[in-house]
Amino acid sequence: MKLAVEKRRSYYALSNESPISDREIREIIDFAVLNVPSSFNSQSTRVVLLLGDSHKKLWQIVKDVLQKRISEEAFVATEKKIDGAFASGYGTVLFYEDEAVVEGLQQAFPSYKDNFPVWSHHTSAMHQFTIWTLLEEAGLGASLQHYNPIIDEEVAKAFNINPKWKLIAQMSFGKPIGEPNVKERQSLEGRVVVFE
Repeated sequence: MKLAVEKRRSYYALSNESPISDREIREIIDFAVLNVPSSFNSQSTRVVLLLGDSHKKLWQIVKDVLQKRISEEAFVATEKKIDGAFASGYGTVLFYEDEAVVEGLQQAFPSYKDNFPVWSHHTSAMHQFTIWTLLEEAGLGASLQHYNPIIDEEVAKAFNINPKWKLIAQMSFGKPIGEPNVKERQSLEGRVVVFE
């Protein structure tokens, strides 16, 4: 387990190949969704797996939205980054949180009302980390992106997403064709405190 966590990195050079089958990718996602904990056992995380043309469609949506929002010069670099690092991959995992679940908990437990949206994000983060680590362990590279909220409406339309689902992150993945960047690690001093 330690090795899998250590090897999980952001890979930006991806091919549209996978060392495992689509069924095995789905099994990784199903495993995470069934086993990752959530506050009050809310099970509020929703995951959308995009493969093939659906994966390509997502990244075209991202480019279309950005092209309307940034300068022509800036878009050239942005398009190159998206095409070379995200759209070039094998698939994308979209992470959502079901706001209907969060709102239901807020009504049921008003004393914790302000905490439920925060705890919902904690649950999403745990799902992201678990799926990312399991994909890495299976030989896939991935990176986590946050083009939300500017893409939310178009993505929801394109994939008929429940309007109560809030997009949290996008994880492009594929077979790594390059090494991740060197990771700077701060000293543990002052980051971990032990009292005995």
